[in-house]
Amino acid sequence: MRIGYARVSTLDQDPRHQIDALKEFGCEKVFSEKTSGVSSERPQLKKAFEYLRPGDTLVVWKLSRLARSLTQVINTVKTLEEKKISLMVITQKIDTTTPEGRLFFHMNAAFDQFQREIIVENTKAGLEAAKKRGRVGGRPKAMTDEKIRMAETMLKDAENYPSITDIIKALGIGRTTFYRYFPPERICNLRPMN
Repeated sequence: MRIGYARVSTLDQDPRHQIDALKEFGCEKVFSEKTSGVSSERPQLKKAFEYLRPGDTLVVWKLSRLARSLTQVINTVKTLEEKKISLMVITQKIDTTTPEGRLFFHMNAAFDQFQREIIVENTKAGLEAAKKRGRVGGRPKAMTDEKIRMAETMLKDAENYPSITDIIKALGIGRTTFYRYFPPERICNLRPMN
């Protein structure tokens, strides 16, 4: 029996294309969840493991859906082998029922791990180079020093800016951003009391 497992990393991703591919591949039952691959808590994968019987095959759309690290992948496959359960990976055409399939599986898992490490390494190098040039990663601040000074002036001028909403609109920022820089106690210190 073929049992499918589908996983997406974030809540806004949709696992339907994986589920459809697994069903087309002949999976009689599919377990699906939305959780990060690095998370050790994967309740649906655990349920799939409990459901699988010796001689069954666990099918995943892509190897990275099963696990995110080489160690995690190898441990998962070892557990499957101990239970006499095969693994098939649709997109990478891996089938651990054959010696060639097992070799190809290990090569693919190692390559996936290498690729992830290169991406992390390049990202760190890029951030470090930008930092040396005086640039910091991330979004530019919504509240510049000039906007903070303007907000202070507007808060003191209750006649022309009677409400906080007026100030927020004039600055062109979000309410959360405004209150991050101007908590209630700071507003009380700047705004004249009637």
